[in-house]
Amino acid sequence: MSDFSNLLAASSMVSWIDPVVIAVYLVGITAFGIWIGYRRNTSSEQYFLANKSLGWFTVGAAVFTSNISTIHLVGLAASGAENGMVIGNFEWMACFTLIALALVFAPFYINSGVSTLPEFMERRYCPQARTFLAVIGLLGALLIHIGISLFAAAKVFESFLGVPMVWTIVVLSLFTVTYTALGGLKAVVMTENIQVCLLLGGAALVTVLGIRALPGAGVPDLASFKAAVAPGQLNMLQPIINEHGHLNEFSWLSVLLGYPILGIWYWCADQTHVQRVLGAKSLKDGQNGALFAGFLKITPVFLMVLPGVVGYVLWQKGAIHLGQVASTGKPDYNTMLPALVNYLIPAGLRGLLAASMAAALMSCMAAALNSCATLISLDIVKRVRPDTSDKRVVIIGRVSTGVIMVLAMLWSTQGEQFGTIFKAINKIPMTFAPAVTTVFVLGLLWKRGTKQAAMATLYLGSLIGVIYFLADLPSLGKLIVGAGNVHKDFSGLVTDPQAGLGIPFMLVGPLLVVFCVTIYIITSLLTPPMPAAEVAKVCWDHPLACLRGRISGANDPRLVTLMLLTAVGLLYLWLH
Repeated sequence: MSDFSNLLAASSMVSWIDPVVIAVYLVGITAFGIWIGYRRNTSSEQYFLANKSLGWFTVGAAVFTSNISTIHLVGLAASGAENGMVIGNFEWMACFTLIALALVFAPFYINSGVSTLPEFMERRYCPQARTFLAVIGLLGALLIHIGISLFAAAKVFESFLGVPMVWTIVVLSLFTVTYTALGGLKAVVMTENIQVCLLLGGAALVTVLGIRALPGAGVPDLASFKAAVAPGQLNMLQPIINEHGHLNEFSWLSVLLGYPILGIWYWCADQTHVQRVLGAKSLKDGQNGALFAGFLKITPVFLMVLPGVVGYVLWQKGAIHLGQVASTGKPDYNTMLPALVNYLIPAGLRGLLAASMAAALMSCMAAALNSCATLISLDIVKRVRPDTSDKRVVIIGRVSTGVIMVLAMLWSTQGEQFGTIFKAINKIPMTFAPAVTTVFVLGLLWKRGTKQAAMATLYLGSLIGVIYFLADLPSLGKLIVGAGNVHKDFSGLVTDPQAGLGIPFMLVGPLLVVFCVTIYIITSLLTPPMPAAEVAKVCWDHPLACLRGRISGANDPRLVTLMLLTAVGLLYLWLH
């Protein structure tokens, strides 16, 4: 990917209707959030977990929208143009990890009555594990979910409407932090119900108009469209070895082995997303909410990746123009979505598209802000000072929301320092996701796992992950081997196929997991077992024990899971 600083800056005349639509949306969604969530004497359970009153639809919509940010919208369109439909595996593979959340993780999370995932780690292992995971959650939310997303949105708004980056950062941050801080989780998830409709509606509009524009560009039918795309651009699955004899970055093997490592951390062990499930009014609502989010994750392939492929064809036919990467002169595919919008969407409707992007950003930021406030209030303050009153805990949560937002705003101004933002937000978690995934999965499925094993895995696994990440930085690699010894597109000592090892980052994850699992098992066997009675409360008796029991009706999570697996399986057969 190329730098977001090269997003398309030239656009047609902006109608006065566009900023009015955006302003009405921002004021309306903020007022709604405050009205639905603010209570003067709210309790900590009401503020952080919406009084555990959320139904399955609300949970699912909130889980989905907490994932979709402006980076997602821009990045999926860019990747669709550059890599093709294969990038949609990041969406469809999420269905399988959301199934794991619903059937394997959620029963223990909800039945144990925890408010945060670090709290669950303390019950399974020890207080140190809780602290480690709380820090990881805060850093992930601050640096990735909020900071980089805010920077990307600012660049997109600068492209669409000519709004300076600083103004976008300040305005969107103020509106989001207002209803998040005052309304808590209920405000966040209820506004996300509205935002998911606006988000999907805006994406569908670009998709439909893009397809309708193809005949005018000399692509009248499906056969012509298939002939116009790049080889393999419509295939979801790609071979292990590419045409150059190197490991394919997004081969079926990379996706199959690499995604679950990121996905289990992201969907099953990250407070930002799981907090919506923790707020469910029942276990079944939490489980079906996660599965509903899985059904929603099917849509981005058609509404966000496919428009990138359509845009590629329009670009090849000369209908739209893309920016260029200054250092290489190659097309900047990150300009694809702005180019499509400027070409397809008439003045007046552009404000609606901008509002859908604001919805994507605000949902992602609000989810992360609320999870940060929860982690700080319950996993840090409440532990240090257990006698803190419920009212004061809520106040601290509201103040924490504002502080985190300010820090994220400052961090977002440094977004220009990254040349590969979309890929970076997937590579950064690879430093700690293998260790966290190992500790969570084995902790739930293997009773012999010990607290010493958990801490050894978290520390050593994350250390190896950081070493990998630093070693694979192109700038550091050039210093080590000499800038004159690498080509201009050098991608790092690990991933680069010519001057490096040629191992795609999606295959680095499985290697790190093997290391982490080895540490965990050996350390567990060398240390005393934990009390069996305590471990039994937070660990399955058997890996397939989640499938036991009578079917409770058509909405039984196991039947819903079967429907989701069938839908995804048929889609893979169609686009293999």
